[in-house]
Amino acid sequence: MNPLPLGRRRIAIAEGLPFWYVGSDVRMRKKINDKGHEKEAAMRLKICLTTAFAAAMILCIAEVTVGQEKVGIPEGTQIVEQVGNKGMVNWTEGTMEAIGIGAPPERYIGKPQARPNALRAAQVDAYRNLLEVINGVRVDSTTVIRDFMTESDVINTQVQGMVKGAKVIKQEYMSDGTVEVTVRMPIAGNFAAVIIPRIMEKKQVQPPPAGPAAPAPAPAPGGEVFTGLVVDARGIQARPAMSPRIIDENGREIYGSMNVEREYAVQQGMSGYARDLTAAQSNTRVTNNPLSVKGLKTEGAGRSDIVIAKADAEKILAAGDNLSFLKKCRVMIVLD
Repeated sequence: MNPLPLGRRRIAIAEGLPFWYVGSDVRMRKKINDKGHEKEAAMRLKICLTTAFAAAMILCIAEVTVGQEKVGIPEGTQIVEQVGNKGMVNWTEGTMEAIGIGAPPERYIGKPQARPNALRAAQVDAYRNLLEVINGVRVDSTTVIRDFMTESDVINTQVQGMVKGAKVIKQEYMSDGTVEVTVRMPIAGNFAAVIIPRIMEKKQVQPPPAGPAAPAPAPAPGGEVFTGLVVDARGIQARPAMSPRIIDENGREIYGSMNVEREYAVQQGMSGYARDLTAAQSNTRVTNNPLSVKGLKTEGAGRSDIVIAKADAEKILAAGDNLSFLKKCRVMIVLD
């Protein structure tokens, strides 16, 4: 065996091979090549493992995202009222929506101005339809928004201004040149800030009910403290409203616009609505220890006043602390 020349010794050292007596140049090259292949294979394996790990992380993130979407409220469990074929009120999400369709003027068909004009016409149609949807929104068991807008020019002007500021959430360009636009406006917030004060004013000027009314007893110092109220109103044809009332069998109001704080009613609405009892009981609105009661029947033409048993009413009023969650509108109503 001949020792390697100095140049090849350096190569051997760099490759981590013994260099004193390795054999012929051919054998030396083979060992160096083998070592190079091992390094290349190791590098490829490392790249594959890194890629696989990254892919696994992406899948995990995607799964978490999908899981979060599943935690949201499925469409089948939402309380949605259709208004003709042009709009709807989603009481679970607290939104009002309308669809508008627009076509370009004949003189612009086939020209660059066609789409912008069709879009503008669709938006105008959507705003007009949204106003119709809003007019029919139930305020309480006897009133709809149209009544307030008819009675007050101020409310009428304010609501119409809000409609023009409704958010465009979808626009579709059809093959025939028409455009379909969907607009949405929340019930809570600015809209509620106009309507809720009017509701409270109306309640204050209403005459007392005929006949002796049952006095509302002062809350007792003891009793179990709850964090919210869930009313199961399924099976009694109850309907959603901006200002629902919960009353007992004697007609005593347990919950309504007169015992809530305006700020909470404006920000989140007086009650939340769900179609599933378990979902309502676990809703963050009523937090971790809500009291669940059963609705016995409804009152009023709009069927948004819900009657509960006197015993359940007493349970709510048994602790003064329970009035706190009522003031903060921590109420969920479950409907069919």
